[in-house]
Amino acid sequence: MAIVLTTMRDDARADELARALIVERRAACVNVHGPMISTYRWKETVEHAAERQLVIKTTRQRLPGLEARLKKLHSYELPELLVITVDGGSAEYLKWVGDVTGSS
Repeated sequence: MAIVLTTMRDDARADELARALIVERRAACVNVHGPMISTYRWKETVEHAAERQLVIKTTRQRLPGLEARLKKLHSYELPELLVITVDGGSAEYLKWVGDVTGSS
């Protein structure tokens, strides 16, 4: 299993991306967190923007397709895409993630 983190503008696109990843079985679950403020440097300018954090639960086998789809649907020129591999957890939950993504 793997957890993918990304951020998006605080608008409907975050929910649309979450739904697309679930419908296409690229993820088992996507948590779209509430609005937050991100401060970062982009192209030599300090930015301050409202964003939402997405926590995407998937399998390692689904990562290449998920990454390609995220890049296609994302509105940012350089979307955040961080992968955290999961070394353990509830056997039942891990099985569920594999089952619903078609990876088991």
